[in-house]
Amino acid sequence: MSYRVAVRALCEFTAKVGDLDLRFTPSPSAQEGMAGHRRVTAGRGAAYQSEVALEGEFGELLVRGRADGYDPVRNRLEEIKTHRGDLERQPANHRQLHWAQARVYGWLLCQRDDLQQLNLALVYLEVDSDRQTLIEESWQAVDLKVFFDQQCALFLTWARSEMFRAAERDQCLRTLKFPHGDFRLGQRDLAETVYKAVSTGRCLMAQATTGIGKTLGTLFPMLKALVPQQLDKILFLTAKTPGRQLALEALRKIGASAPQLPLRSLELVARDKACEHLDKACHGDSCPLAKGFYDRLPAARAAAMQVRVQDQQAVREVALAHQVCPYYLSQELARWADVVIGDYNYYFDLNALLFGLAQANQWRLALLADEAHNLVERTRGMYSASLDQYHLGALRRDPPPALKSSLQRLNREWNALYKDQLGPYQAYAHLPDKFVQALLRCTAAIADLLNEQPEGLDRAWLDFYFDALQFTRVAELFGEHYVFDIQQREGAGRRRQAQLNLRNVVPAPLSGPRLKAARSCVLFSATLSPQHYFADLLGLPADCAWIDVQSPFSAAQLQVRIINSISTRFNHRQASLAPIADLIAGQFARAPGNYLAFFSSFDYLQQVAQVMAERHPGVPLWLQGRRMDEAQRRDFLGQFSEHSQGVGFAVLGGAFGEGIDLPGKRLIGAFIATLGLAQFNPINEQLKARMGDIFGAGYDYTYLYPGLHKVVQAAGRVIRGQQDTGVVVLIDDRFSESRIKALLPRWWEIAP
Repeated sequence: MSYRVAVRALCEFTAKVGDLDLRFTPSPSAQEGMAGHRRVTAGRGAAYQSEVALEGEFGELLVRGRADGYDPVRNRLEEIKTHRGDLERQPANHRQLHWAQARVYGWLLCQRDDLQQLNLALVYLEVDSDRQTLIEESWQAVDLKVFFDQQCALFLTWARSEMFRAAERDQCLRTLKFPHGDFRLGQRDLAETVYKAVSTGRCLMAQATTGIGKTLGTLFPMLKALVPQQLDKILFLTAKTPGRQLALEALRKIGASAPQLPLRSLELVARDKACEHLDKACHGDSCPLAKGFYDRLPAARAAAMQVRVQDQQAVREVALAHQVCPYYLSQELARWADVVIGDYNYYFDLNALLFGLAQANQWRLALLADEAHNLVERTRGMYSASLDQYHLGALRRDPPPALKSSLQRLNREWNALYKDQLGPYQAYAHLPDKFVQALLRCTAAIADLLNEQPEGLDRAWLDFYFDALQFTRVAELFGEHYVFDIQQREGAGRRRQAQLNLRNVVPAPLSGPRLKAARSCVLFSATLSPQHYFADLLGLPADCAWIDVQSPFSAAQLQVRIINSISTRFNHRQASLAPIADLIAGQFARAPGNYLAFFSSFDYLQQVAQVMAERHPGVPLWLQGRRMDEAQRRDFLGQFSEHSQGVGFAVLGGAFGEGIDLPGKRLIGAFIATLGLAQFNPINEQLKARMGDIFGAGYDYTYLYPGLHKVVQAAGRVIRGQQDTGVVVLIDDRFSESRIKALLPRWWEIAP
């Protein structure tokens, strides 16, 4: 039995030492890196060999990878790296890692071609200036073999323990039983369909009512498929924290039912939730947990391997016990977990950790995307960017001398963009090349300053810097699936200012390849209709399977009523206030208990609440506030107890429209006074026009489908278990239209 390891992964395990140091990063984007590699290799001559596939063995290790290039005329193997800024500021341990990779590739080439001597070179390309720096060494093959053997020997002990654990895990998975006595209604169909999808290497869209047990119904069959499908990892991707918690809970249930199963799972959380020193920069001169990080990492990694469910708290405890950064420890642990649980961005973002690791290590992956109706808007956000001139103006008031000229040039180009723009909003067909170039020069200057200042720059500078980097990277992707627009407003001293936006309209060209890179991907949610909407916007494969899982609930449990005598259109809002207030009060009088009432905006919510307070003062009201923090959201939900009675007012699509669980008497009904349609404004009209050009259904794709997804999600808060009963009241005459009804859950029985 052999253990496969990529050259890069081997060297990152054995050759990283010293401090964690991000001062020479962020590096160029993946697109810039690939383009830079092509520019270097294109000038090397006809005999030059690019992407040289190499492999070799050491004991049970099979080491594989692709060397960047080999010049047989010079007998020189090259490791090409792209960078920004002054190469003199590159940390020594970065250079050490690069040499390690070159030397390992060097031996593999000597072994393959029976070379006795080889020249090795690190080629550094500065992407903005296109300047190459070449550092060359001459090696004897016998010495390269010694180096290769040393690295492999360091890794082999770890690899053997991993092989032993994997064999034990696989044996347990073959006999793994469902952790409950039986499946819920519909849950078995879901599990069987997921297993078939991963077994045939297909993508699956699974629409399943909340309460069916989707998390366990998808994780369990994936675990059963891990061995026969030779999966390296299962990624459970979520939109929000509650989804991560449900996945961890499901894995703990599986672990409790099979205590001998050495399954390793990891929770990834955002940096601002994992970082112990948010006020410090990520390098050893600033943060004590970055100092000597790679020297202490082996012990921390070994300790973490003893924990089967590596949730946020468990990782933090191990990290602090070994004085390493919890956030970057978790990124290291992602290499060794069987199941990784994290936000969508860890796989779909332009610089996603898990996608990058999967590509570098050629992992065979299975993806589970929880609450996948959120994936369209989330991926759009990942592939979009915006810059606000107000922030630039604040930085220009007292800039460091080294940045003054680049900021002035950037501001001049910014002003030139909209000097002839008449209205507050305008979309443009092309990107302004001069502005993008000025922005690139500005980010390079800020990066140089960051490298020079051990404590880093103020938060405002960092925020602008990362926003600017995102803008330049998204600018590389600009095309028909994007809209570039400028929003003008009046700033201080009546001077005009502008926000620049690169809006992704259709994420499919970027999200589609990520989905296809996995062995199988399963997108599941209670709201995945219509199927073609998600297939078009996410870029799902043509052979993507579909299942609408039978609901475990009966129509008798949920009374659904449409109130077609009320219009919630903007022009009819004022006339709707009293009828809605009376409707809510009447239902509360007939069946006292806890209700949620959803509205299209905070203004609408507050207007109805005021009328309720005046006309029906005996009905307790709990109002969602703007920008509630986590504690305030918990307090709001805490008012919904088994013994309380009242009506909570919330905004549709907000914090309480999905992802909350109020079973039994904690919630017995919901009023939805809106179709959830996006606001009518120039931005959405521009998106509608673009999607109309692409798909021929601009209104449906921009307004109708996303709105009704929010409606169904909000209604899904009412029935959470087999014994629950309740009422959903849909308030608007448009709900009576046949094409609207066709998009509502098929198990609902709508009262005439």
